[in-house]
Amino acid sequence: MRTARELADAAVPRLADWVTVDLLETLLRGDEPGPFTGVVALRRAANQSIIEGAPEAVRQPGEVDFYPPYTPAVRCMATGRSARHRVTDRDMRDWLARDPARAEKFREYGFQSIMGVPVRARGMTLGITMFYRRTKDPFTEDDQLLAEELVARAAICLDNARRFDRERTAALSLQQSLLPRGTPAQAAVETASRYLPAGGRSGLAGDWFDVIPLSGARVALVVGDVVGHGISAAATMGRLRTAVRTLADVDLPPDELLTHLDDVVIRLAAETETGTESEAEAGGGDGGEPAILGATCTYAVYDPVARTCSVALAGHPPPAVVTPDGEARLLDLPAGPPLGLGGLPFEAVEVELPPGSLLALYTDGLLGFREPERELDGALAELCQTLTHRAPSLDALCDHVLGDLLPDHPADDAALLIARTRALGTDRFAVRDLAADPVTVASARSWASRRLDAWGLADASYITELVVSELVTNAIRHAEGPIQLRLIRDRTLICEVSDASSTAPHMRRARLSDEGGRGLLLVAQLTQRWGTRHTHTGKTIWCEQLVGAHP
Repeated sequence: MRTARELADAAVPRLADWVTVDLLETLLRGDEPGPFTGVVALRRAANQSIIEGAPEAVRQPGEVDFYPPYTPAVRCMATGRSARHRVTDRDMRDWLARDPARAEKFREYGFQSIMGVPVRARGMTLGITMFYRRTKDPFTEDDQLLAEELVARAAICLDNARRFDRERTAALSLQQSLLPRGTPAQAAVETASRYLPAGGRSGLAGDWFDVIPLSGARVALVVGDVVGHGISAAATMGRLRTAVRTLADVDLPPDELLTHLDDVVIRLAAETETGTESEAEAGGGDGGEPAILGATCTYAVYDPVARTCSVALAGHPPPAVVTPDGEARLLDLPAGPPLGLGGLPFEAVEVELPPGSLLALYTDGLLGFREPERELDGALAELCQTLTHRAPSLDALCDHVLGDLLPDHPADDAALLIARTRALGTDRFAVRDLAADPVTVASARSWASRRLDAWGLADASYITELVVSELVTNAIRHAEGPIQLRLIRDRTLICEVSDASSTAPHMRRARLSDEGGRGLLLVAQLTQRWGTRHTHTGKTIWCEQLVGAHP
């Protein structure tokens, strides 16, 4: 729009008394131009007149006008050639006769001649520029050549702006499609998030966040940032987010998950570098710059039963915590190396969070716009202070934080994820320690049945008894003590059996002659999900089944 105004300003008053610049509405929506066989919708981009306010205009900038196929504007666009007309020409008389509002403007301001120049760039018609004169001296051939030169120069700028806008829109659409569209309902935390794209040409970088439900009513909170900007960074972000979700399904601890994610980034960097070299050898690039791919990440796992949060960092700013009494602080965590370096360890730290605490994960875009003389510690302190704002909801708090810390057009992307922790009460879970003795299987079944009766879930007793029997029997036969049975009443009924062995079981199909091998197959058939997660003291086999009434 600014380029169109500059074109109109350059032509008035030295070339024309009034100039309009109209661009194809279809092109602005991202569609291809033409064909110019019917009524054409043109959006007014600029009006300029020797009279202040351009009162001659039937349409104002931003409004859409519809031109029939017989009008000079559409004919110029259809042929791709400019044309000069006198108001007494037959084509002009026919047009004005069918458009009384425009004809009235012509009579009121005494226009005598017009000239239409199509806005064309790179073989594509973008719109039309119309020049109007009041004097009896018509437009000459020299005037036409000058107008064509002005419009041609402006057309390149207009097409560049259109291409940049389309690229930015495509990049933003890509990133928005890769970010989570909503957080699943779960008991561990209440969450709210914001993603604010940068104000640069591409409008995005590789920031992402995620909320991933885990086994045992736990939840993983993730925030990451890929080095670079544009579609490439957004695509890499999508691959890393998918990798994180895949690794989270394996129930890896935060430090181990980041170790595997580090390997993923290294492999992606190697693939990118190999592809760049291949393009250079084929003549598609210079191959002079090596591929650079890196990322930072925060991965946190919150357990609403233990009320603890295990966090590991990969070169990322530490999360901020606001306790229920309003005290805000940064978690004291080992920084860890950025992803992509390889060979360096990550360390997870477990902290206890009271119910109702706020845990804020963010990217450095929330802090990076600061002036060079401002210290990072000062920016982090300001973030903590902003998080203590009393807002009616987490969404309102996210808006307050972004509005308080970021300018209108930030130089870098910013992602923010805020979670309010919850705790499962003692009436929502039950734990029983078991001896590594086959006689305890029957007592475990009875204990589970009594607990379900107390919860009003007697209908689930039969399946739960079978599941408990199989999992406890496997732990006694193939694992080591101590053995623990835990039931959790969440949106599903969760059954967990923990032991001190690190050997993970696997499901197999037993033959007719086999005496065993059917336990996990039975569990998988009776429940909705099952899996194994490793702990520092052994492993936990878990399964979930739907129940008739949710808490």
